[in-house]
Formats: sequence, C-alpha cells, structure tokens
Amino acid sequence: MRIVVLVSGTGSNLQAVIDAVKAGELDVEIAAVGADRPGTYGVERSAEAGLDTFVVNFKDYGDRADWNSALTKAVAGYEPDVVVSSGFMRIVSPEFIDAFDGKYLNTHPALLPAFPGAHGVRDAMAYGVKVTGCTVHWADAGVDTGPIIAQEAVEILPEDTEDTLHERIKVVERRLLVRTLAELAAGKRV
Repeated sequence: MRIVVLVSGTGSNLQAVIDAVKAGELDVEIAAVGADRPGTYGVERSAEAGLDTFVVNFKDYGDRADWNSALTKAVAGYEPDVVVSSGFMRIVSPEFIDAFDGKYLNTHPALLPAFPGAHGVRDAMAYGVKVTGCTVHWADAGVDTGPIIAQEAVEILPEDTEDTLHERIKVVERRLLVRTLAELAAGKRV
C-alpha cells in the first residue's frame, strides 16, 4: 500500500509510521511526505530518512483554490493508495477530497464527533469531560467529519494541563495510526 503523508509540524505521528516501516511492523511504502509550509521538522525528518518530500507553500498562492489545485496535483503525482493527514493543519477543498475519495485518512486528538477542529484537546478540557482520546477516520469535506475507523480513549487526569494531556493523547494516536494503517494494508479494514 502506497501512502503520501501530509504534515504541518514536527511529524511525530509520521515518525511512528517511519519507525514501524523500518522495523518491518508495517507493510506500507511511504511514497512521499508533503507539507503546507517550508521548514517543518516533519519534512526535515523525512528527508533524513531518505523519503521523497515536497512543499506546497500556502503563502505562494493567490487564493485557497489555487493552493488546493497545486496540492492535489502534487499528491496525485505519487499515485497513493491512501493519503494520511497527520498533523496537517490546513482544510483541503472538496475537490481534493473528491480526487482521493475514500482514501484520505485523518487523525484527530479527540473522540469524534466530539470536539472537532484545531483545538480538540483544549475544548475537551474546557468542557470538563473526564475522558477524551483520539480518532482515526476517513476525512470528507467537513471539519473532522467522515466515517470513523478507530478510536481510543484517554482519561483526563486532575493534574493534566493542555500540554500534558496532548502528549499522552499523541502516544495513543501514534499507536492507533500505525495499527490502522497495518490493518488497511492487510485488507482488514475499508
């Protein structure tokens, strides 16, 4: 199974995938890693791992439609079976979603459909829930919507801050992403 991974930051989920592939625990080919801005550590760590990388810098385009078109072309050029949004902080267009219909996988640090959006951890804490977690789902044209593939709960501890909770969620998220990709590659999930 060929994947293209999209990142906006450090790429810690991506590193878990790279490590699992290298260890023979995950039977996927990382065709490329792309970012929406230059200078991300996710792209840097990918290049260090010998992976193809690309940047479709949002700031280089006059409008969102032009950027989405360029991103769609860049990703499609690698002919992925699955596109993984892993900490990719840009909302893609319905045209991008259509181009990779049923192939655009997203991770989110909350138990969707609760707490969608860029601040899932903060929102869960502010609401006062005692349990949150992470979700892997097929992304559609909504914000953190689409069919849920897998979820795992994480308890919110009394001493948690947003940062400590997010770090504990990331540990679970990495494991859940690798497991989900392994199941997809083995034909155990659709």
